[in-house]
Amino acid sequence: MTHTPIRFGIIGCADIARKVSRAILLAPNATLSAVASRSLHKAADFAKSNGFPPEAKIYGSYESLLDDPDIDAVYMPLPTTLHLKWAVLIAQKKKHLLTEKPVALNVAEFDEIVRACEENGVQIMDGTMWMHHPRTHKMKEFLQDKQRFGQLKTVNSCFTFFTDPDFLKNDIRVKPDLDALGALGDAGWYGIKSILWAADYELPKTVTALRGAVLNEAGVILDCGASLQWEDGKKATFHCSFLASLTMNITAIGTHGTLHLTDFVIPYQEQEASYTASAKPGFNELVTGWEPLPSEHTVTVDLPQEVCMVREFATLVQNIKKKGVKPDMKWPTISRKTQLVLDAVKASIEKGFEPVEIVN
Repeated sequence: MTHTPIRFGIIGCADIARKVSRAILLAPNATLSAVASRSLHKAADFAKSNGFPPEAKIYGSYESLLDDPDIDAVYMPLPTTLHLKWAVLIAQKKKHLLTEKPVALNVAEFDEIVRACEENGVQIMDGTMWMHHPRTHKMKEFLQDKQRFGQLKTVNSCFTFFTDPDFLKNDIRVKPDLDALGALGDAGWYGIKSILWAADYELPKTVTALRGAVLNEAGVILDCGASLQWEDGKKATFHCSFLASLTMNITAIGTHGTLHLTDFVIPYQEQEASYTASAKPGFNELVTGWEPLPSEHTVTVDLPQEVCMVREFATLVQNIKKKGVKPDMKWPTISRKTQLVLDAVKASIEKGFEPVEIVN
């Protein structure tokens, strides 16, 4: 028996909400039921231009949507500074929460949001889409293969994109009163999470921001990086930036093998995604080439990664609604660890690039 689709409302008409609106429309177990903006006209325009069903409700305030008893879940693409207020209210209204990342400005705010979700029995998940791509699951199988990959030793991750002067002056991601974490929150979140993913979500012992971080006049980070160190000797680095060419790399190196991909946040194509795996490589006799050569693996998909994310989230919500199960803590646990490392990077920059110990 198929469950009734989860009815989504969206508060805020950010650009990313266009992509997620499409994902909700394409997900087999979800439907677009409402959109809210602070302007009724803007909400109506958003619904029309993004293919909302004709019966979808249009609201001129976020509160009105949250008071709608026909909404099961809310997608929240608001600026990070507004997350605490609205996420807590969404939970108190018994709506399940799919939120843009970063979840909060710091882990204290994060814990307040998750506490509200727990107290009200609602699911929370952050919108890191690549985590839900089938390629991600296939790559994880390789990382867990002790014969081919071995033990993880190093991870390097990079997510950068070049922005124009208008972005650097006017975008919400460079405004301290809107998205105070800048490139660290917007792009660094992905790098940090990719490292934790490769390390089976084991937190590092220390985090040290790399010297040379670039901040704007308002103190918002435009470019930064950090190194992470574990007690067992594992190490990792990441770089995030609004000032460098579009790059989305992960390289994970084990004792026997290496995983490499160059489009981890958004695959080059919706329909398929590839990665390279190298297992026990060496040189040929004359040291003029490698033996064996790295193998390229392509994963074809029926649904884009953002649709897989919505489908996964809606399934969790259906399980709560129909089966009475408790919200799944896997996703908020992963998000919290990401937020902890993000906080440590920011603290290290503020302390003159000194090492910061992670305290869970």
